[in-house]
Amino acid sequence: MASDSDLIKLYSQRILALAADIPHRGRIDAPQASVKKRAPLCGSTVTVDLDMTDGVVSRFGQDVKACALGQASAAILGQSVIGRSRADIEGARDALRAMLKDGGPVPEAPFDGYDVLKPARDYRNRHASILLALEATSEAMAEAERAACA
Repeated sequence: MASDSDLIKLYSQRILALAADIPHRGRIDAPQASVKKRAPLCGSTVTVDLDMTDGVVSRFGQDVKACALGQASAAILGQSVIGRSRADIEGARDALRAMLKDGGPVPEAPFDGYDVLKPARDYRNRHASILLALEATSEAMAEAERAACA
């Protein structure tokens, strides 16, 4: 069981500040793509709406119903998502997964803000919630790309 000091470290002031100020919060009207992802273990959900122009995110909205860690992750994504390609998002997702599960390095800039979530490595039951926003964004981007080719 986690000690009180471990939980305090996990839910740092920085994480709580990010969770309280999520960029691009809310749904957007008539998106090119919309994806809802759910973490089965904890029930966290993230719905991403987006548009893409010339292969990058041009409009973005996210409805986040997650723990503070999932909200912080969505906030970090929201700070940098506009202008990013699917390769950028999938690279950040894969690096974050490796950071959490395998002790890998923090994702590279502009996603280096995920360093705040390093203490969550020891809480495997939180990993799915932390990854939701990036996973939903990647899937929505793939959906928008398919729609553009149809």
